[in-house]
Amino acid sequence: MIAYRDDYRPHLDEARDLYRASTLGERRPVDDNTRFSAMLAHANLIITAWDGAVLVGISRCVSDFVWTTYLADLAVRVSHQRRGIGKELIRRTQAAAPQAKILLLAAPAAERYYPHIGFQPHPQA
Repeated sequence: MIAYRDDYRPHLDEARDLYRASTLGERRPVDDNTRFSAMLAHANLIITAWDGAVLVGISRCVSDFVWTTYLADLAVRVSHQRRGIGKELIRRTQAAAPQAKILLLAAPAAERYYPHIGFQPHPQA
């Protein structure tokens, strides 16, 4: 059973482990403690997914909660992918700021994932 939380900001090592296990760590400064901890500290909307005591997913956002939510990171451990965790993280992100639209930049490896769960590409962005 996966538990979701919006009341907990992961510790640096928990987040680093998740990012590496999701492959997002290849594109984020996970080894730069100052930058990576600032990324976590300055996000104002974080939803996490837990399998017991193990952090298995995160939605890390910057939002004004009424117009735009920038989904900076969506990460799910490779071992836990294809179970709907990413989709549920996005659903809960939208529920936390229901008036705001979600914007994101998809990594090339994830471009085919987002249309599958209802996102539409915008060539202007």
